[in-house]
Amino acid sequence: MATNQRVFSGFQVNRAVLTGGALLTAIGTVLSAAGATMVCVALVTAGRSWVRGLETQPTALAQRALREARVASTAGWEAWRAEHGSPN
Repeated sequence: MATNQRVFSGFQVNRAVLTGGALLTAIGTVLSAAGATMVCVALVTAGRSWVRGLETQPTALAQRALREARVASTAGWEAWRAEHGSPN
């Protein structure tokens, strides 16, 4: 076998088809990105409207849950100390 022999002899690409395929792929990518953007905008808008319509805001719910967790933690700690007689 000669060292300068072409391995892919006869492999020829139809440039018109290749260019058309690349162009259609690019157009599809742009359309897909535009569609995904539109979906995200619609979901964000709907979510913001839903949050505005809530009777209690999410921050107030989170603060209340944190307060309740602290009270429960303190109660548990006090019960453990009472049971085990820890001086701490």
